[in-house]
Amino acid sequence: MSSTFRNDILAGRVALVTGGTSGIGAAVAEALAAVGAVVTVTGATQAECDAARAAPGFTARDALPLDVRDDAGVRALIANLPRLDVLVNCAGTIRRGVEHDPAEFEQTVAINLTGTARCCAHARPKLAAGKGAIVNIASMYSFFGAPHAPGYASSKGGVVQLTRSLACAYAAEGIRVNAVAPGMDTDAAHAAGVERSRAQRADPGPHAARTMGTARRGRGRDRVPGLAGRGVRHGRGACRRRRLLDLVAPRGGMDRWPRG
Repeated sequence: MSSTFRNDILAGRVALVTGGTSGIGAAVAEALAAVGAVVTVTGATQAECDAARAAPGFTARDALPLDVRDDAGVRALIANLPRLDVLVNCAGTIRRGVEHDPAEFEQTVAINLTGTARCCAHARPKLAAGKGAIVNIASMYSFFGAPHAPGYASSKGGVVQLTRSLACAYAAEGIRVNAVAPGMDTDAAHAAGVERSRAQRADPGPHAARTMGTARRGRGRDRVPGLAGRGVRHGRGACRRRRLLDLVAPRGGMDRWPRG
């Protein structure tokens, strides 16, 4: 990020990254810390937090356990922060193959969508005090669905609409609300997706042609009507981290390094 952003662009700013002990959340936390933010990350369990702290290169201020379904827990964690300038909602779950069960569907939505809404609601006063920013993590499945994970796709579609709704609701308080819609976040996840696709092509089942056709039509920003300029961004890897920093940098203070 140092070739794009000043390494102190978020100096003095406090960031909270839920689900920041692994995966996309950990990469986000590292990127924010690299440009000066004081970052707290959360994990689903104490064991996850302990492992994150012990990992080489851990740059967050602390890692704390948090169940985003626990209203009192979310409220208390945010209340204990000295201030809050950036909230990144990465906490989430996917339960492939079982989300057609209504109970599993409900739990997935409770974490991915309601948990995101809960964190935004409780962070709102502190974010308003510093004219802060929220970035919600949606998904490519927000736009073309997931036959193996309908609860996940539904919850992430809800995150997109929640983001648009809160962007309007919070604007008067100076809070910016955006979302990033990633694809596969690791080589292992990508490889697993490729294997699932190969298996599906080998044994497509009665509804696969219609489902796969829908996925093709929904892929890519230029194929999602109204996406550009509406607070939702796609991306992978370093490109995704740059876009996220674009969304949380102080207004009027982007100050990228001069070009050429």
